[in-house]
Amino acid sequence: MQEYLLSFQQLLDAEYLLSHGGFYIVCLIVFAETGLFFGFFLPGDYLLFLAGLFCAAQKIDVDIVTLYFGILAAGILGNFAGYWFGYRTGPMLFKRKDSFLFKRKYVIMAEEFFQKYGGTALIIGRFVPIIRTFAPIFAGVVQLNFRKFVFYNIFGAFLWVSLLTLTGYYLGIKFPGIINYVEYIIIGLIVIAFLPIVIALLKKWLTNRKSKKDEINKQ
Repeated sequence: MQEYLLSFQQLLDAEYLLSHGGFYIVCLIVFAETGLFFGFFLPGDYLLFLAGLFCAAQKIDVDIVTLYFGILAAGILGNFAGYWFGYRTGPMLFKRKDSFLFKRKYVIMAEEFFQKYGGTALIIGRFVPIIRTFAPIFAGVVQLNFRKFVFYNIFGAFLWVSLLTLTGYYLGIKFPGIINYVEYIIIGLIVIAFLPIVIALLKKWLTNRKSKKDEINKQ
């Protein structure tokens, strides 16, 4: 059991993954997190940033061009896999029971996000954990026009990978000592990444609370 928990911890540890798995494990995780419903718990934003940073510090045995286009391809293909999965499963996805690797509330969250932003949810959602995983799946469920999906998918992946991976690489080149503050960087990126979700949940809670108060006052 301890070995299993240790392996799971290592799977969530971006620094460990980069040091031991390198380029290929990064691409595999990006693919899983951007389209496979069980990939929602995997590190996303800070993995890309650290990949660029580690590349600059030569802790990954691959150049920045290969790293960039490898992650970009993985992000695009992951969304295609998610779209296909959603297209094939359709409404059945909402009836699926919760399990360790699947949470129906995340699908509902992605649905609300998608209804609010439309196809652009695939672009904005790239920068939001959980939404990043389930937005392409829901796009398949509602059978978003495939040409539009291709555009939003590629453009969103381009912005996501360029902003995070290239920023990490640039900072690693300009400020080599930044590699010594990886823990603080990870904490900061996690806070920034989950902030939109926390705000959305807080707004929802306040709205529900107000509705209950209104109902009580009417009675």
